[in-house]
Amino acid sequence: MTILDLAPVVPVVVIEDVGTAVPLARALVAGGLPVIEVTLRTPCALDAVRRIAAEVPDAVVGAGTVRTPADVEAATRAGSQFLVSPGCTPNLVNAMEGSGLPFLPGAATASEVMVLAERGLNELKFFPAVPAGGIAYLKALAGPIPEVRFCPTGGIRPETAHEFLALSNVGCVGGTWLTPADAIASGDFGRIEKLASEAAALRH
Repeated sequence: MTILDLAPVVPVVVIEDVGTAVPLARALVAGGLPVIEVTLRTPCALDAVRRIAAEVPDAVVGAGTVRTPADVEAATRAGSQFLVSPGCTPNLVNAMEGSGLPFLPGAATASEVMVLAERGLNELKFFPAVPAGGIAYLKALAGPIPEVRFCPTGGIRPETAHEFLALSNVGCVGGTWLTPADAIASGDFGRIEKLASEAAALRH
């Protein structure tokens, strides 16, 4: 079992207040989405990962927007269970491999996919999914590079997620719609659980 196979949708979460991290994670897990990507875009992101890892045992929490070896080290120390990058460089891939954690390096072109596949990396993040070509592009990649599977992220909506999940080379999708900022700010975690439940029903 890999990250791509644990749930049809991976919530891509931006946490501004570390106090919301645990109830947010519990709502997502209760809705049927245990895999949670916390983006390293806010000052409290690593603390959020730490809190979720310690207090929500049913969650599989990872760090996203990992861009440097320093990010890899910090995320690993915080208790991340997987790593996700928006793109890839040789130094970053080396660091992610060295962490011992599962990881999804980002790719957006056939050449980037081939470079990673040469290293034996066949599970990738496709980002930014919709701006980079979306469903048509992923279908095109499946012909010459059928062994690589993706988690497309970026621009995917609840109405289009099932179309991505129907593709042979897509294992899951990343979704930002599951944790609306206004729901987090108001503490409406019931709404988040409902969105997670709807997304969990999107089977491959």
